[in-house]
Amino acid sequence: MENLYQTQPLQKATEREHQLDMKTALSMIIARIRQSLDIEAILQITVTEVRQLLQTDRVGVLRFYPELGWEGEFIYEDVGSEWSSVLTAKLGDRCFGEEFAQPYQYGQITATADIYEPRISDCQIQTLEKFQVRANITAPLMKGKDLWGLLCIHQCGKPRQWDASEIEFVQLIAEHLGVALQQAEYLEQVKAQSAQLAQAKAREKAAQWQRSMAIAIEKIRQSLDLESIFLTSTTEIRNLVNADRVAIYRFNPDWSGEFVFESVADGWVSLIDEQVKNAEIRKNVSECSAKDLATIPVVDTYLQQTEGGLFTKCEIYRVCNDIYDAGFSDCYIKVLESYQARAYVIIAIYHAQKLWGLLAIYQNTSKREWQEDEVYLLTQISTQLGVALQQAEYLQQLQTQAAELTKAAERQRALANTVEKIRHSLDIDTIFKTATQEVLGLLEVERVAIYRFYPDWSGEFVADSIIDGWTPIVKPQPVTERLLLQRTQAGKYARNEVFVPISQGDKLWGLLVAYQNSQPRYWQDEEINLLAQVGVQLGVALQQAETVKQMQVQAAQLAKAAQREKALASTVEKIRHSLDLNTIFATSTQEVRRLLEVDRVIIYRFQPDWSGEFVAESLAEGWTPVKQLQPVVTNDYLQRTQGGYFVNGKILVIKDIYGSDYSQYHIALIEAMEARAYIIVPIFQGDKLWGLLGAYQNINPRDWQEDEVDLLVQIGTQLGVGIQQAELLEKTQRQKEEIIYTLKELQVTQSQLIQSEKMAGLGQLVAGFAHEINNPISFIYGNITYVHEHIDNLFKLLNIYQQKIELKEEVTAIDLDYIAEDVPKILNSMRLGAERISQLVLSLRTFARLDEAEMKPVNLHEGIDSTLLIVQHRLQENTSHSLIEVVKEYGSLPEVMCYAAQMNQVFMNIINNAIDAIEHSQNARKKNKKPQIKISTKLEKQTIIICIADNGCGIPEKMRSRIFEPFFTTKQPGQGTGLGLSISYQIVVEKHGGQIKCISEAGKGTEFWIEIPVNS
Repeated sequence: MENLYQTQPLQKATEREHQLDMKTALSMIIARIRQSLDIEAILQITVTEVRQLLQTDRVGVLRFYPELGWEGEFIYEDVGSEWSSVLTAKLGDRCFGEEFAQPYQYGQITATADIYEPRISDCQIQTLEKFQVRANITAPLMKGKDLWGLLCIHQCGKPRQWDASEIEFVQLIAEHLGVALQQAEYLEQVKAQSAQLAQAKAREKAAQWQRSMAIAIEKIRQSLDLESIFLTSTTEIRNLVNADRVAIYRFNPDWSGEFVFESVADGWVSLIDEQVKNAEIRKNVSECSAKDLATIPVVDTYLQQTEGGLFTKCEIYRVCNDIYDAGFSDCYIKVLESYQARAYVIIAIYHAQKLWGLLAIYQNTSKREWQEDEVYLLTQISTQLGVALQQAEYLQQLQTQAAELTKAAERQRALANTVEKIRHSLDIDTIFKTATQEVLGLLEVERVAIYRFYPDWSGEFVADSIIDGWTPIVKPQPVTERLLLQRTQAGKYARNEVFVPISQGDKLWGLLVAYQNSQPRYWQDEEINLLAQVGVQLGVALQQAETVKQMQVQAAQLAKAAQREKALASTVEKIRHSLDLNTIFATSTQEVRRLLEVDRVIIYRFQPDWSGEFVAESLAEGWTPVKQLQPVVTNDYLQRTQGGYFVNGKILVIKDIYGSDYSQYHIALIEAMEARAYIIVPIFQGDKLWGLLGAYQNINPRDWQEDEVDLLVQIGTQLGVGIQQAELLEKTQRQKEEIIYTLKELQVTQSQLIQSEKMAGLGQLVAGFAHEINNPISFIYGNITYVHEHIDNLFKLLNIYQQKIELKEEVTAIDLDYIAEDVPKILNSMRLGAERISQLVLSLRTFARLDEAEMKPVNLHEGIDSTLLIVQHRLQENTSHSLIEVVKEYGSLPEVMCYAAQMNQVFMNIINNAIDAIEHSQNARKKNKKPQIKISTKLEKQTIIICIADNGCGIPEKMRSRIFEPFFTTKQPGQGTGLGLSISYQIVVEKHGGQIKCISEAGKGTEFWIEIPVNS
């Protein structure tokens, strides 16, 4: 047994040495592929070195001719002296094309330990026997997406069990040979294109471009370091095309990105520096450039949202000769100007058939006509950049794997230190934190987590350590039997996570899990063993910590019971200090949920018919409110039994709904409420069952303690007392509010009656006044004509008598000529005054319209004009304001069915308010604005629209919504009751079925819009 332990480390050391030899050889082959463009030399050297390294009998390269039905021949080989050469040997058997051509086309590699295994077909055995093969590895050689041939490893003398590392080595060699074949094809394409360009008019220039391109590509191929590749590429391209700037832009996995390298001429800013200094270059390019950004490598959300824009749809390049002639938007041109660009070419860079980034060439000094051969050169260099990126990535992977072998020994030494740290603590959280952090560093993974099982084999993650950039695990994650089987069978998760058990005594307590999130990972045996040893030590530590925890729990329970008693007293005090039901409910549910540490606490209230509703709830985060669920207590049982056994004061305690004697129907109702365990106690208001108080545990079963049940019962009792007090207060307040409301309604009704009586009295007074004054005015107006005729006759008679000397003297004394001239003027003034009084009387009669108590057809323009005539004295210039200009824009209106007197009252109220607003505005502005009232009317779709607007002080926004309320006014006491607009609203809306609206802006004026139907 001791010899066995001594031999195993030697075997592992030999295996690691062999793996390092293969990785070294692979690196040399990759370097040779990059340094040589001779595909024949690459293939010949490769088969020789692979055979020496794997110590096989033959290594050959078979090339296919798909056009001949998958016929092929060996074109290169390295074979031991005792075995036959297969060069020029033909392969054209039918079974190959039927059985293996398609898998090889998809990159499948096959390894056979013995050709006489049952799975090998007879026709395949015949073919392999012809080549003296007993065991083999066959890897496809892919040129792009096409199957070019096979790399064949033959063991001729005897069967051979191939190691996984040997198979992986052959696969990597085949992949890099595929890259070399693709490079050779690219080189052939370059040569062919050079020949074609040589035949064109610009033969000499084209040849120079090809030579320059070959030199640039060769320089790119000479380095495996990305920074060197970027430096060489940008510098060579800028020199070749004589541009001002060449930059490389790289996409992130989420299709955001940044400039990673550039070569820029002297005198221009560096985009690399600017994107660090100025965050706007990264994030603040507006959406106005969305369509244009598909063709340029700017750091913009469009490329992120479209996952690379048009470049992911095989757009190889984009050319812009002048940004000012390209039809770009102004804001996008500003972006390009911030790059100092005038013209540009954008080339896509693909890596492993995926858009990796963009190659951007900028001309800053002036516009530029990009030539076809320039663009072609740039696309070829971009292709080589993609190949170089792929090979650099492969080399980096090899170097990483070699470094992991070196770290394996260090992990074993670090394991002992980790175990020591775990044993030095009895605190579970500290143990978990130490273990996950140490394993995270030892295995260099991205997450290490500890998962704990529950008795029903569900569970949750109780601890995890992560590297920056990953989200902590915070929610329960179920683990099924299938997942545990996958841990041992290397199923779905074998590449990026590994599980080991944590046992507490003889019981499986949980799992210790290591995750690699960002990429696949093949776990080494020593890594799994290390994780398993940590799992064992965690089990021991858990056993010790559990004993300590039990003692602490017992002490904590005693302290918690005392704390609950104290908290209960505090909760009862809070309930008694409030008479508001909502406050009582909120306080009670919150305090109960905090004290019992449950997921949900509800209060359910019964209606008189024993139906009910949820009136309060306190809910932990992550759960659905009860009113959105199918609650258990809303089934017809409680209504049918009028409260069930709760009427007798009984309580319901359920530790686990699945362990009760409930029917499946009843369990389904409770599941709909997300509950697993619960307590429900009755709430009595006096001797009557008022409702229920329930506490729910949703996630797991719960063994309810006696003190917890007692606490809930006591709070239910106190709730009943608080509810009774609060309802008495609520009833008193409700009665008070009803009395206040009734009193206010009476005041409004009384005021409206008074206002109506005033208006009726005013109408009667105006009508009587108009009738009384109309008779004498008619008499005066009718006699003025006769007086005028009589005076004319008298003057004619006087003219005849003027011939006498005595009369001449008297005429001279009384200035008869002046009298003759002045008397007609006096009579004319009397006639105008009488006409004015007649108009005023007519307006008063029109305004009053006492004989039109019912709805009749009315000309609204007459009503507006009569109102203006009545308030004419307020429109004149006075100490409060200058002359108010009235602008009338009357439309063509039909007669309207309405209550004429009431509509005139509306016009009077609004026009008087407008004059008041102008007076207030004129006082505030010292008469620096010409006052104006504008009245317009129009007919729209059988609706009359009347607009009365003023340029007065306006109505503040906070008052505008209340102007139609009874008794609301902004005037000083004694200047108005606040009923004018309220009555106007009732007349227009309630009496005529119309609308009245107010549009106002403080300091600018107010508009009232009155809309009434033609036939109200």
